[in-house]
Amino acid sequence: MMRSNELQQRMSHVEQTVHHAAERCQTATTLPMDLKDSIQELDQRVMQARQTMQSNDESQVRQCIEDLEQMGDRAKDACEHAPNLDSELRDAIMQAHRELSDMKHQFLH
Repeated sequence: MMRSNELQQRMSHVEQTVHHAAERCQTATTLPMDLKDSIQELDQRVMQARQTMQSNDESQVRQCIEDLEQMGDRAKDACEHAPNLDSELRDAIMQAHRELSDMKHQFLH
């Protein structure tokens, strides 16, 4: 299992990546609502997750990481089905998904 300070560093990087994707979504003019909603929800959940990550409750931390990764999967799926999506926005969403997936694999495996 990842040490607490490693998890905090990883979570900070994930927060930045997800927030960047959320900012790109806010400035996009023609974006499917399911994609916009999934990214906004993910951004809010990532901000809330910091408190959970600081707890010593391993089961809560594990569940939080699982939830975030599933939300990242939903955002990725919505991105893949969005027509005419700006390449920078697509890249930002895919990067957020990769970060969440990497965190899950590093921490839970």
